[in-house]
Amino acid sequence: MQKFKILWADDEIDLLKPHILFLKEKGYDIITVNSGLDAVEKVEEQNYDVVFLDEMMPGMTGLETLQQIKSLKPQIPVVMITKSEEEHIMDDAIGAKIADYLIKPINPNQILLSVKKILQNKQLISEKTNLSYQQDFRNISMAYNDAISHDEWAEIYKKLTYWELEIDETENKSMQEVLETQKVEANSNFARFIKENYLDWLNEPNIDKPVLSHQVMKEMVFPKVKAGRPLFFIVIDNLRLDQWEVIETQLRDYFVIHQDNTYYSILPTTTAYARNALFSGMMPLDMAKFHPDLWEGEETDEGKNNNEEEFLKVNLKKNRMNIKSNYHKILQTNQGKAVLEQFPNLLKNDLNVLVYNFVDMMSHARTDMKMIRELAPNESAYRSLTASWFLHSSLFELFKKISDAGADVIVTTDHGTKRVNKPYKIIGDRNVTTNLRYKQGKNLNFESGKVFEVNKPDLAKLPKVNISSSYVFAVEDYFFAYPNNYNYYVNYYKDTFQHGGVSLEEVIVPIVHLQPK
Repeated sequence: MQKFKILWADDEIDLLKPHILFLKEKGYDIITVNSGLDAVEKVEEQNYDVVFLDEMMPGMTGLETLQQIKSLKPQIPVVMITKSEEEHIMDDAIGAKIADYLIKPINPNQILLSVKKILQNKQLISEKTNLSYQQDFRNISMAYNDAISHDEWAEIYKKLTYWELEIDETENKSMQEVLETQKVEANSNFARFIKENYLDWLNEPNIDKPVLSHQVMKEMVFPKVKAGRPLFFIVIDNLRLDQWEVIETQLRDYFVIHQDNTYYSILPTTTAYARNALFSGMMPLDMAKFHPDLWEGEETDEGKNNNEEEFLKVNLKKNRMNIKSNYHKILQTNQGKAVLEQFPNLLKNDLNVLVYNFVDMMSHARTDMKMIRELAPNESAYRSLTASWFLHSSLFELFKKISDAGADVIVTTDHGTKRVNKPYKIIGDRNVTTNLRYKQGKNLNFESGKVFEVNKPDLAKLPKVNISSSYVFAVEDYFFAYPNNYNYYVNYYKDTFQHGGVSLEEVIVPIVHLQPK
């Protein structure tokens, strides 16, 4: 065990000899002083892992000593020990960023617990986390190797995400490679599950199926709308479950998680298809058929999501939602600020729909800009970048305002994203779509296997440009690459975040109902 050095300052230090001997027997190096002044001098002379500080000392008080120590070496953990139970002393100590606060009489185990909590916290948490994951590993593997339902797949993905975040907090991340291997295996089985069930969900009315993109507003949003009580429906584009989890931790001071659910994004898992389906309440085939004026197909160069607001109006009308609503799309900082300025007016609406595009832009920027890729070289850093953006965003400010106003929020996304690593050769004509995770076109040539082929687009409720059009979706962490200029293409797109295909990360997405505290 590492030899930790502890400085203990108390004017009655001789009375604490049993405690000091106890800690020494546990392997800690204890240096004692009788006054605050001596404690400050010791801290100036050398480094300590933790300082125990009696509050009631003659001369320089414990609080005064604390201030001096913090000004010299702010990072040293200080434990305040006092006979006093006065609240103002606790407040002052906590305000000065103490590590712990103990009230006399103290026993040796109290001291030991405090030391372990401060000095060995990460090590003990790491050991416990690794052991717990090892125990759960077999349960997860057995679950996804069985023939399971869409609900069970959602629970498996939640569990894998939970362990990913827990292991990310451990010191040496020793179980990370094992978890990544398990996620690869789970995604392989999930791809098989989607191939076997997806078309049935869309064509068989009486089978068990998940809520899909086009059903979300009718089944999970409209029932929450109440006249005279504003509801905010916030869609953060391209947000994965793990990214939502790190954002949620910032919101716990302001909201109670009333319902924490998931739904399944339709295929392709892209903004053009999944988000239009989300707002319109229709599958892409019906959008193209019944609203050709609003639907922008693959053959056009127009923006594929310019008509979300109009699609939302269609959905409201279809569901006889005679309510006061509005829609905002936030692409830039000034648009986010404008929403904050308009907030009092938003409270007059029954339903406020807001789309925030930052996460999607971040994933594209990571592909195109070397600096962003260096800032987010892995999944952990990608989550951290998301959390940092959110903490300093106008969206976080909006959440705070919503909480203060006592309004409810439903947060979701249109699809997730997958970090891709394995190229998959495909050949098509110049009209084939450019997305790396799915291809739509005619005469597509590829090796069958690690793809989900849809030769009859109408079965997937997808429009087709030509009579012979088909769709091909990449699965797991594959991405499509053309034989022409193959090496350049592969090197450029390998280890980037893409969406459009079939993976746990792209398909199973969070939808959460938050109620203000």
